[in-house]
Amino acid sequence: MTQSPEAPGTEELARQFGLASDEYQKILKLLGRTPNVTELGIFSVMWSEHCSYKSSRVHLAKLPTKAPHVIYGPGENAGAIDIGEGLACIFKMESHNHPSFIEPYQGAATGVGGILRDVFTMGARPIALLNALRFGDPSHPKTRRLVDGVVRGIGGYGNCVGVPTVAGETNFHARYNGNILVNAMCVGIARKDRIFTSAAKGANNPIVYVGAKTGRDGIHGATMASAEFDDSAEAQRPTVQVGDPFLEKLLIEACLELMETDAIIGIQDMGAAGLTSSTVEMASKGGAGAELDLDSVPARELGMTPYDFMLSESQERMLMTLKPGREADAQRIFHKWGLDAAVIGKTTDTGRLVLKWHGKTVCDLPLDPLTEEAPKYERPYIKRPSPLAGEGREGGRSDAANVSGEGGGGFAHDLLKLMSSPDMSSKRWIWEQYDRHVMTDTVDESATGGDAAVVRLHGSNRALAMTSDVTPRYVEADAFEGGKQAVAEAWRNITAVGAKPLAVTDNLNFGNPERPEIMGQLVAAIEGMAEACKALDFPVISGNVSLYNETNGQAILPTPTIGGVGLMNDIARRASIGAMQEGDALILVGETKGWLGQSIWLREVRGEEKGGPPPVDLAAERRNGDFVRSLIEDGIVIACHDLSDGGLACAAAEMALSAGVGVALSYSGQLEDTAFLFGEDQARYLIAVSQAKAGEVSLRAKSAGVPISFVGTAGGASVSFAKAAGAESIALADLRATYEGWLPNYMNG
Repeated sequence: MTQSPEAPGTEELARQFGLASDEYQKILKLLGRTPNVTELGIFSVMWSEHCSYKSSRVHLAKLPTKAPHVIYGPGENAGAIDIGEGLACIFKMESHNHPSFIEPYQGAATGVGGILRDVFTMGARPIALLNALRFGDPSHPKTRRLVDGVVRGIGGYGNCVGVPTVAGETNFHARYNGNILVNAMCVGIARKDRIFTSAAKGANNPIVYVGAKTGRDGIHGATMASAEFDDSAEAQRPTVQVGDPFLEKLLIEACLELMETDAIIGIQDMGAAGLTSSTVEMASKGGAGAELDLDSVPARELGMTPYDFMLSESQERMLMTLKPGREADAQRIFHKWGLDAAVIGKTTDTGRLVLKWHGKTVCDLPLDPLTEEAPKYERPYIKRPSPLAGEGREGGRSDAANVSGEGGGGFAHDLLKLMSSPDMSSKRWIWEQYDRHVMTDTVDESATGGDAAVVRLHGSNRALAMTSDVTPRYVEADAFEGGKQAVAEAWRNITAVGAKPLAVTDNLNFGNPERPEIMGQLVAAIEGMAEACKALDFPVISGNVSLYNETNGQAILPTPTIGGVGLMNDIARRASIGAMQEGDALILVGETKGWLGQSIWLREVRGEEKGGPPPVDLAAERRNGDFVRSLIEDGIVIACHDLSDGGLACAAAEMALSAGVGVALSYSGQLEDTAFLFGEDQARYLIAVSQAKAGEVSLRAKSAGVPISFVGTAGGASVSFAKAAGAESIALADLRATYEGWLPNYMNG
């Protein structure tokens, strides 16, 4: 930017900064004067969609956020829950979508760095990372490069910082061609009595800047993340931050060491909007003000202006307020770790943000207009009728969802096609690039062990289970049911390993909220999520909203990603998809109606995306899940898989591949074979139990009112399906070659 940071702002400059004309006029009215360029830049980032949630705040209030075990819900750097024995689990998920499309390696890497800081800012040691990735059509000319860069960025940062990446999901769809999604989640552990918040309470307390020096990288990153893309998106590379995982590791250790003292009043990471958002949020939450001397901010470039300092998003930086007289303690610790620690200002009782530079006041703004009086829109939206509803949402199944199973190529053909499809094929090429076992507490990773990753609470036999889930095609077809299903699947995946689901974080990825049809998707998805979270006692404790994910007017599939965490009291009583043994009985838990609407079978085999998604019966989800969890906790079941994409056939195939044991499926009911095998009815699990325990499972199911059916036997070296006309089978070795082959072959060109 060539203008002087002290020059008066203009409406044209406000538009360049991403502010609407009416928002600029509101700023003039609130201040009673024209802001200078620096002040206008501060308003632009604080009022950006990324920082203010101006399009979603009114609807996010519908989500349940409280429970007896919730310590901190939304509003802090991350959410915190009580997991007993004096410990708290702290976790959050955030997006780095726009930066990762522009510069995939650094965009993804700094997404990991940012979510780590959100967690250790609260006093938690990070113990696990997860990611949820959505890429465009594999045939698109940019997709292969984006996959390579993003995966290398995630691995390059997470591996070097020394936190295991234990779970995630990767999908491909043409609707992500112009706007990929990179959602990163971090889980950490803190002492319940040593959780730190961001509020900078009190006046005349020193404000201390720690970590890396400030450069010009990432300026207006928050603004860039709050706008649509066009064909010039890649020209925005200067707005993408550059990360240093080795420095972040030092920052983690230095912060945790200082947190062992009683010096800290409030602490905040410098993420989106950098020094601006961290200062404003800390002072605002503490009911205080802040005065900064920008000449004291550690800089790595010459000639930096107040505008540069306040809007830079240089990585690996933190801001804290300390008790008076404790500055030397902080400097001693941070200098020991080779990091900057500079006193750059003080808190005040004025409720204002005042910036000094070269002996002059270059910014003097009241805090309330930046926070409390930021725009809050109730944008118009189209409420699409649910394809599952009759008179209302509870109406039932519509004709649009009654998709015939005709047109497939038979069991063997269809299973091979699905298991070698971009979404269903093995992601080994990805997860082998991640260090999944650093810190030595990873018990099971979701890639190889089960539906959720299991990470031991260090030095104990307790563990946390964690997962990331959403089915975007369901949300596109019916945002309300799709929102419910995302929560229900996360709950199911945690249950399937034997853990009790406790809470979720979310990452709501949607297109332009100024378009009523997109806003309608967002509202309906939030309402569906809220209904599921309430019914399953699965509160939302943190999250992120990422809007304007579209290019040239083409929006992504609506993708409300759910990150779930649960607690396992005894890791010896857990289940995995690979624990099936020769001779085990295969038991399907839950009711099967053969729902093929929006199924992956329909898309991959018939080339159609139509119908309504499977309805989510939350009472059945809870009943069936509690039943399965009880079997695992009692040691009756050690092999379990939830049913989702690809239904029974793909779940059985995945269990067979993981265990190295074949399966023989059979069916003699009234459903079409395809509907029975590939239907995606919800609230279902496939369990494998010894023949000696099958009778007990049957008795317990009858007592609990849970529908079950015996669908086959484990054994042999093939995956087969028996029907009246005969049997079809696939050699396990052939299935494995197909399943494992797609992604490495694709990445090899």
